[in-house]
Amino acid sequence: MAPTRASAALCALALAGTGLLAGTPRAGAAGGLAVYAAASLTDAFPAIDPSANYSFAGSNALAAQIELGAPADILASANTQIPATLYAKGLVEQPVDFTRNTLVIVVPASNPASIRTVYDLARPGVTIAVASPGVPVGDYARQVLGQMNLSSQVLANVVSEDADVRDVLTQVALGQVDAGFVYATDARTVGGQVKVITVPAWAEPKVTYAMAVVTASPNQRAAKAFVAEVLSRAGQAKLRRYGFLPLRKPAERIAVGPTRHRHK
Repeated sequence: MAPTRASAALCALALAGTGLLAGTPRAGAAGGLAVYAAASLTDAFPAIDPSANYSFAGSNALAAQIELGAPADILASANTQIPATLYAKGLVEQPVDFTRNTLVIVVPASNPASIRTVYDLARPGVTIAVASPGVPVGDYARQVLGQMNLSSQVLANVVSEDADVRDVLTQVALGQVDAGFVYATDARTVGGQVKVITVPAWAEPKVTYAMAVVTASPNQRAAKAFVAEVLSRAGQAKLRRYGFLPLRKPAERIAVGPTRHRHK
């Protein structure tokens, strides 16, 4: 049977010191810009700008809220497709890539299932947590399994499909499942509670994050200033401090001035 959120909550205090708590969205400081950001940015973004009002969750869930008219100023997604889709609908301004990440497998520190490689996830009896379809980290995991011809065997062992990467990480860190797919940046937030197993280099997905100013935001200038701050040398240095990777080519800088709406 799949681990429940209730059982995770019973053990949440054990993870309080790491900031790893289940449940979405995770809110940041009150006041300031409303920044809707992927759960994997929970630690890094407040270090760049502690004044913003953050909502951290799965990128797809945040995008759905924006489509329903949620009062967001900025969307920061763990992939490029979600912002591109919203841009095509006229809901956000031109997205800009701002960082990269790496998909990894994590197992509890004790590794009771003796998992050493991704191929071990196909063994009968192994229990796996993965983010739901549509959540970027879940889609990246399924992409890897497809490339390695492991989809049917590994997905048969999935006992929990979760709302975002931090929910997957919580279950692994608490020992509720034998393994899960998360980002390298998230794995490092729980220290010695998990062990990391890398995905073969030839099968690694290209994990690129993109962000965009919400078209309906009344705070266009401040929102663009936030994006510029993330793209700045100092902002990029803070992302790297949390384990994020630099872009393969410099990101486009965003002018902090009047907005031109491409969509009516």
